Amino acid sequence: MSLVIGLTGGIASGKSTVSNMFKEMAIVIVDADVEARRAVEKGEPAYLKIIAEFGEEILLDNGEIDRQKLGSVIFYHAEKRQLLNEIVHPDVRRRMKDQTDAAIRGGEKVVVLDIPLLFESKLTSMVDKTILVYVDRDIQLKRLMERNNLSLEDAEARINSQMPLSDKISLADAVINNNGSINETKQQLVEILKSWGVLD
Repeated sequence: MSLVIGLTGGIASGKSTVSNMFKEMAIVIVDADVEARRAVEKGEPAYLKIIAEFGEEILLDNGEIDRQKLGSVIFYHAEKRQLLNEIVHPDVRRRMKDQTDAAIRGGEKVVVLDIPLLFESKLTSMVDKTILVYVDRDIQLKRLMERNNLSLEDAEARINSQMPLSDKISLADAVINNNGSINETKQQLVEILKSWGVLD
């Protein structure tokens, strides 16, 4: 019996750090962001729908979608964000399910689905267990401003576009507190995986 774990967090919460820890343990990761990028590649069905809805001004010179430009539209307009999600999400779900099924058929005992909007998009039916990477809001804001070179206003807009991490705690099967060091984070992950019988 394979275990499918849903890994989630918020922007700049440290989810990628935890995802890399799984990779170091040779556990298969299916990444929603990677699949979302593939879903909107030139010529894909979702790509064509996005251009039909948002216009050609969101394209780069080479015809690919300008993620920065599209991002600046959807971060400030909830209804446009909703529309984009309705176009992209079904395709991403299908791609992730295909990869998960293939990994399980290949004999993988554990598969991790890295899904930033696991709870918001109501995708918990795709996984058996969920891990939330949590960080306090002030640390999240500081990390995001430093990492993406954003102003306070832009960083807050991005964080506010997501469900607060504090609201996700009660929804998750396990929570990793990522306010501390990388070693502390790794220790928490190891304890969770031991309690689920993934690690000895």
